[in-house]
Amino acid sequence: MSRAVFAGLARPPALGARRMTDAPPDRLSIDPQSPHHDETALARGIGIRFKGVERKDVEEYSLSEGWIRVALGKKVDRRGRSLTVKLSGPVEAWFERAAPDGDAEPAA
Repeated sequence: MSRAVFAGLARPPALGARRMTDAPPDRLSIDPQSPHHDETALARGIGIRFKGVERKDVEEYSLSEGWIRVALGKKVDRRGRSLTVKLSGPVEAWFERAAPDGDAEPAA
């Protein structure tokens, strides 16, 4: 694969030894109705660092575009979904748990 494909993926220093295929998705949402929702990735747990600070309140993120969406307090829209605000800046994402045994790297 081209090295440019992974150039936008910023990783925390502790995860530098992980293989490239074990990177989280470029864009992910916790909303089940979103086209960017991935239950298997969410089950592994995603860590997000935004502008150097670890965040636990992220509802959606995009690594390549450099933004996150967070809830705007307890406000909801008329359909009961929380209102969000988009924040721009450097975003880093990583899996908090290792992949299941079935996804192990094949032997060379």
